[in-house]
Amino acid sequence: MGRKQIKDTLSKELIVEEADRQFLELDFNKVSMRSIASALGCTHGSIYYHFQNKEELFNAVIEKYFTMLNQMLENSLNLDAIEGTKQIFINYMQFGLNNQSQYDFMFVQHHGLEDPLQQPAPRKSLKKFIDTIQELHQNRLKEDNIHSTFISLHGFVLYYKGRIERYDDAKIAANAHADFLLKALVI
Repeated sequence: MGRKQIKDTLSKELIVEEADRQFLELDFNKVSMRSIASALGCTHGSIYYHFQNKEELFNAVIEKYFTMLNQMLENSLNLDAIEGTKQIFINYMQFGLNNQSQYDFMFVQHHGLEDPLQQPAPRKSLKKFIDTIQELHQNRLKEDNIHSTFISLHGFVLYYKGRIERYDDAKIAANAHADFLLKALVI
């Protein structure tokens, strides 16, 4: 198969898809722009046409996971305040435990890059988390308490991450944790 020389034949989405596969399979430090280009059958210059460097490409990969997580938050707005809040908690734990490697990329691993929690996508997602819960409760909750709830959910995911394979393995504990947090936050 010949290499694709024309930048227009290679979409950002295709590059992000291949980069995601390699980051999950090989780890950040073992992936290169050349390895992605090789897998796609194009020159590494074609990759650089779309992404300035590996960090920018990595951020594009995790952005798609934040989009998924943020969509889960949006979906909870169709429920009443209590059920919607509990659904947010459950969805967060479910996402983290069903996507453990991706969760690492999003919230944990540094790979010599800036702290993941200081990147725009996680900060935007945390803001979305807080804003969605505030919207469900008509802005009657303290933002610090919502932030503490987020930290507790993060801790839950980190505790079970690597100990179980999927959310269903911790479903009972997750439900109990969601009930506990709900009582602490709103009841």
